[in-house]
Amino acid sequence: MRKITVKNLIDFKRKSDKSRITFVNNLKKEKNPESESGGDYWITSLSAISNTFKTENLELLDEKIEKLQGKISIAKDKRVKDQFQRNIDILENFKEFDLKEIKPNSKLNYIKQHKFDMIFDIKGLPIESRPRFIFSYSGTNDKEIGGIWFVAKLKGYSKTELGMFSEMIFRYLEKVYSSQYFVNPENCVAVDVTDGKGVKYKEIIDKKIPSIIESTIEELKKV
Repeated sequence: MRKITVKNLIDFKRKSDKSRITFVNNLKKEKNPESESGGDYWITSLSAISNTFKTENLELLDEKIEKLQGKISIAKDKRVKDQFQRNIDILENFKEFDLKEIKPNSKLNYIKQHKFDMIFDIKGLPIESRPRFIFSYSGTNDKEIGGIWFVAKLKGYSKTELGMFSEMIFRYLEKVYSSQYFVNPENCVAVDVTDGKGVKYKEIIDKKIPSIIESTIEELKKV
């Protein structure tokens, strides 16, 4: 079976028993899956939001909105126009987002990620964790590390589903970096950019949101 993404797990969880069989059979086929963050449909807004997170320059959002408006004016296909408009809506909403809610109050050192670190075994299956950024910083426990994962889906993710992304950030950082840093669950964050909803792994630790990664994998293995 090829690597399984968090999005794969969520899509599987949402399907009926009958549809799950076909879904799992497709997972066994080697193919290039859709981008974990949400595919090309959202790439414009996700890219701009990621750059804004890193630079804290909100003008980048306005620049991208202006470019998208220009594309709408010359696009002929309604579907394409709608795609651009949805990306604009996301960027407009994100302008009101408080970055302090999802960033440590410290200078961040962004760490280059390696693909071979991102796939690891959970319950006998190769699961991929691919956050947008991971970063180290000085915190309460001296050298700390965290990560952010911006995702998008047309009708959005539930908080429990977002928790799967934040948990995978934590598992990934624990596996690769725990010998060098304290992995802070408060700063393992997944954000659904379609509605600005965010979930920190700390919320799962505190039992505010259930952990369903392992139970979903067990369900998938039974199909």
